[in-house]
Amino acid sequence: MDERYIRNLGALTEAECALLRTKTVFVAGCGGLGGFLIEMLLRLGVGAIRAADGDAFEASNLNRQLLSSPQALGMPKAEAAAARAALVNPDVRFEAIGEFMTEKNAPELIRGCDAVLDALDNIQARRTLARACAEEGIPLIHGAICGWSAQAAVIMPGDDLIDRIYPEGAKLGSKTSLSFTPPFCAAMQAALCTRLLAGRPVESGRLYMADLLDMEWASLF
Repeated sequence: MDERYIRNLGALTEAECALLRTKTVFVAGCGGLGGFLIEMLLRLGVGAIRAADGDAFEASNLNRQLLSSPQALGMPKAEAAAARAALVNPDVRFEAIGEFMTEKNAPELIRGCDAVLDALDNIQARRTLARACAEEGIPLIHGAICGWSAQAAVIMPGDDLIDRIYPEGAKLGSKTSLSFTPPFCAAMQAALCTRLLAGRPVESGRLYMADLLDMEWASLF
């Protein structure tokens, strides 16, 4: 076994680590959540990662986005993700796509992947991604943050959890985010994704919520 992944053993079996090396994951967004998700998957040992984002870094990203830096301002986020992947784990097959996900390109972006990770920041894009995952038969691992709060869930094809979380007419509140909330949420998503890819049981449609201010946990649905 590659020494890089030795510390995975115990928490994961050698067979599970080998299985992860055969998997392909799509990350929708390379910003706050996306940057940390990509980092965690690279270090975990997932075989291939495809990530898409049409945005570029700006100064307001610096408080929380792993891939941002003063030197990266104006740089496309997908380009920064590719550079980070080459630095952290060049053995992972990494494909960076410098486009925003749309209804038109979503099916093609996720096709052939074993899991899709939601690192988006608006309701309409999440609905588009959920529909594409349902149509392609691919599990979706949802994640979202606001201030001190984070939430994550596994959504299997056919589950309408996104519509229950964001019913018609729902609007996002404040976009405030602290430095530690995105990595916390990404860790929840990465853990759920790892269980899914390794063939361990996961519960579809259960929303896990964390309040980091009061250190309270809840699960809904």
